[in-house]
Amino acid sequence: MVEVTVAHIGFDQRAHTPVVFLRERAGTRVLPIWIGPFEAQAIVAELKGMKPARPQTHDLLGQVLRGLGGDLKRVLISGVRENTYYAQLLIHRESGFVEVDARPSDSIALALRLDAPIFTAESLLDEPGAESPDLPPGGLDAESLKQHLEKLDPQDFGRFSL
Repeated sequence: MVEVTVAHIGFDQRAHTPVVFLRERAGTRVLPIWIGPFEAQAIVAELKGMKPARPQTHDLLGQVLRGLGGDLKRVLISGVRENTYYAQLLIHRESGFVEVDARPSDSIALALRLDAPIFTAESLLDEPGAESPDLPPGGLDAESLKQHLEKLDPQDFGRFSL
């Protein structure tokens, strides 16, 4: 397992889909995961510290988890099959640990809200195109990200391109 952080959110013009870029905490490899627009919005809102007037789905799930005595210990992006990523939430309760299957996008949004670390399988970062040394550690602003994505060849995303 390798700890990753959310480097930034982009938009794949060809697939008309948001992409979350996870960067290994102690390196330059990047894992792009295509996600839905609502999950992208939830991730961006949390990254920017925007708090809605009423709890959104990921806020509600976090409150329910805490209310039931749970503590999100980590998120693991564990694999990909047929262009679908898989993730697990590791939740600790007084009675022990519970592992819950979840979508990576929801898992990331929840981890950000509950300050839980995000990990990925080493094998996902070993895929072709995962190395991205030209991205700055703090991510890119919207225009720089757009320019960076326009320069990429679809093969840069390896088998994950949609």
